[in-house]
Amino acid sequence: MKRLSIAQIEEKLIDIFEESDSFIVELEKDERKGVQASLAKWRKQRGLEKLLRAKFAKMNEYERKVRSQGFCYIAGVDEVGRGPLAGPVVAAAVILPEDFFLAGIDDSKKLTEKKRSEFAAIIKKEAIAYSVGMIHAAEIDEINIYEATKKAMNAAIVSLDPKPDFLLIDAMKLETPYPTESIIKGDAKSISIAAASIVAKVARDALMKELSLTYPVYGFQHHMGYGTKEHIQAIQQYGITPYHRKSFAPVKDYSSIIMEKK
Repeated sequence: MKRLSIAQIEEKLIDIFEESDSFIVELEKDERKGVQASLAKWRKQRGLEKLLRAKFAKMNEYERKVRSQGFCYIAGVDEVGRGPLAGPVVAAAVILPEDFFLAGIDDSKKLTEKKRSEFAAIIKKEAIAYSVGMIHAAEIDEINIYEATKKAMNAAIVSLDPKPDFLLIDAMKLETPYPTESIIKGDAKSISIAAASIVAKVARDALMKELSLTYPVYGFQHHMGYGTKEHIQAIQQYGITPYHRKSFAPVKDYSSIIMEKK
């Protein structure tokens, strides 16, 4: 084999996936430390990819089971934002194609912000359909967070085009015209629910960042409306905005003080 530079070797390794490849066999005979380091890096990366593929296959079991029953348009449904003191509860519904693959897909809370944004773009591009439903603070106060969560989920489902023929839902029980399966911690067990989790989280975070431009003193862009020390101190000092949930403690203790736009 022609003696290649380390850079040339690493470039060639990108397209090799099997340990039995003749190029890998030749590299094992190359005594250069840089070559052996590149080979070790390649093996580590391929090992990680195998783990991610295995995890993806495991997370695709619900979808395979439902498809084996004759269903085609399987929508994953999830929500984010039940616990914050400010901002909407947001749900997403996503129908993925049968051949969809995204290594590393997981519950949105386990991903970095950068990775969530990257994954959301891929999901939206490749999905058969996706939709987002939002219920804002005033309505949450009116009907309670549990009912608001269900309403956001149903809004996302109704807006799908094409319509689903089966729903995989994270934990919640919904009254819908479609057959459903509710899965506890479904965003870590189903690729469709994980995809919905990611789309919903990215949509909600984008809205909270927009609100932070109007109400900068609250730090919405950092905590996304959750009850951090920074957020609670801001409420105590400045009162609340129209986007705060007046039925949530400690927001309700300051509900008579309305923040003016800064």
